Amino acid sequence: MSTKQRILSVDIFRGVTIAAMILVNNPGTWSAIYPPLEHAEWHGLTPTDLIFPFFLFIVGMSITFAYTGKKERGITPDVYKKIISRTLKLIGLGLILAGFTIHFPFFKDLSTLRFPGVLQRIGVVFFFASLMFLHMNWKGLMAVFVTILIGYWLMMTQIPIHGEMPLLTKESNLASVVDLKILTVDHMWKTLWDPEGILSTLPSIATTIFGIFLGMITLRKDKTHQEKLKYFIIIGIIALIIGYAWSTVFPLNKALWTSSFVLVTGGWASLVYAATYYVADILGHSEWGKPAIVFGSNAITVFFLSGVIGRLFGMIKLSNGKSIHANLYAMLSSIITDPKLSSMIYAVFVIIFYYFVALFMYKKKIFIKV
Repeated sequence: MSTKQRILSVDIFRGVTIAAMILVNNPGTWSAIYPPLEHAEWHGLTPTDLIFPFFLFIVGMSITFAYTGKKERGITPDVYKKIISRTLKLIGLGLILAGFTIHFPFFKDLSTLRFPGVLQRIGVVFFFASLMFLHMNWKGLMAVFVTILIGYWLMMTQIPIHGEMPLLTKESNLASVVDLKILTVDHMWKTLWDPEGILSTLPSIATTIFGIFLGMITLRKDKTHQEKLKYFIIIGIIALIIGYAWSTVFPLNKALWTSSFVLVTGGWASLVYAATYYVADILGHSEWGKPAIVFGSNAITVFFLSGVIGRLFGMIKLSNGKSIHANLYAMLSSIITDPKLSSMIYAVFVIIFYYFVALFMYKKKIFIKV
């Protein structure tokens, strides 16, 4: 299979994931959300907790499609320049989302700017995973993958905190200690922890490597579609078994991005990808996924726009003193009085709006590569 050939299941997977990211980030009100659309309070796993690791998983797959040919032909300095450029763009866009305001000088004071974030983490893991893919075979990547998972587990459970063994609570875990020490509370999302913090970014690289493995299998020319499908399913099931077993001693936790979380979310990603691959690429039924393909064609651009516009709608006040967002949701909730239902429908309307934005760009052949 040529790396230039479009693999519809990957495009569909990417589009659904980015749409889901926008959906859970834009409820009508954060005070009324259906439980599946919320993150786990601390330990545990909800469908929403799958979304970000699914995206990092697809980043890993995309790395194999983008760089396999370059790796085979010989790596040039231009390859490194593009990796660095994309990394800096992603981090820069994330910092813009975190810092822009509608008041002069239109950016928050750096002393209170939150440095970590979703786009920043994507940029960091893309950088390291890309370099590792370029310079390692699958055995080397597997060695790194296993070392990260076991090493992170040992660090998080065996390194004492203030003379006591860590409890893996919000108040007692090594990731929070590192974030508080380096970032300080002024640059974190929460007082005690940050879901995209420094130390927890390490195992998120393993999530991207997981995606690289699936991408490498997808591109194998010596395997049939059915053989590849079996690999996806077997890998997914094994990862789920090990991950859930590991979670009994190292709990599933998105904020800490625990090793068990990497395996469980990677396992589910493998199975979801397998199902998509079977329907779209083996059976050839892809029309149902066209909206997702449209979303995925400008995934980062649409996600960034949703963040910018969403924040503007929350900042700009109308004549009644309420924000644009508050006024729009008030109109909807006056018609649909169930708070959770109206909050979810608001998010669905947001998705529909950005679908038409993505569709316009798709039809005009505007594809912005970040």
